[in-house]
Amino acid sequence: MCPTITVCGEALVDLVPTGAQTFGARLGGGPFNVAVTVGRLGSPVGFCSRISTDPFGEQLIAALTASGVNVELVQRGPEPTTLAVTGIDPDGSARYTFYADGTADRLVTGPGPLPESVAAVSFGTLSLVFEPGASVYADLLCRSHDEGRLTVLDPNIRPAVFPDDYRRRFVDLLSAVDVVKVSDDDVYWLGQGLDGTTPEQWLERGVAAIVTTHGADGLSVRTPRLHVQVPGRGVPVADTIGAGDTVHGALLHWFADHELLSRTSVAALDGGQWQGALEFAARAAAVTVSRPGADPPWASQLTGD
Repeated sequence: MCPTITVCGEALVDLVPTGAQTFGARLGGGPFNVAVTVGRLGSPVGFCSRISTDPFGEQLIAALTASGVNVELVQRGPEPTTLAVTGIDPDGSARYTFYADGTADRLVTGPGPLPESVAAVSFGTLSLVFEPGASVYADLLCRSHDEGRLTVLDPNIRPAVFPDDYRRRFVDLLSAVDVVKVSDDDVYWLGQGLDGTTPEQWLERGVAAIVTTHGADGLSVRTPRLHVQVPGRGVPVADTIGAGDTVHGALLHWFADHELLSRTSVAALDGGQWQGALEFAARAAAVTVSRPGADPPWASQLTGD
């Protein structure tokens, strides 16, 4: 089955605390998690990245394939896999330290023309920060938008590694972005400094919809015509790793499942449709936060809920 969604960006390994002095290796990276979510929920999806041939890289490829993700656009190289050392705060939120110098994912090259079947392209996190790959992904984002594909961007801010000038780069990309997915923390960070902007200004630059995660308080969407918010789902939280990525992937799947995977269709969604999309994404994210690490749900785990 040809992919209708292509997710672009890094795949890495999270080192997550498992004890006082021990860490467990978990596969991750924002775009990787998004692709896995879409694949597990049942929509045709492909992954565009560069992944190491080291043992971690082999595990990343195997996990993508096992989740139903097409890896034909994945480049391979001998460079090491990026590592993210994760700290878990008392409320379950995660903070990260990255080891990414000379790693495989930042050395991606242009993939050439995407398959005609690709209706939507997703970007985000470190892939739009670390050069030289950042420029490759930015060019692909702009080209995809020019070709009429739905474009989705999650900046997924990591303050420890995001330079201040990323705010300007983010604004420069907005004319090529249809849907922005952010957290409250992202909105705060992007609003700081001389180049800070607000979601209202993003809409003025042509973004069709801004989906915001509010932690336990749920999700909201803002468009030029409406504002919709749905509550979070009360579940015991193991940690929040991958929760926002699950929301991102679940929304892409919902658009595809309802035959709304286009710029025009998303821009025309009414309040009831957005409520349905956000409620579905909240259900999916509740599963992810209920178990350690980024472990998005399978479609079968959301039925009958």
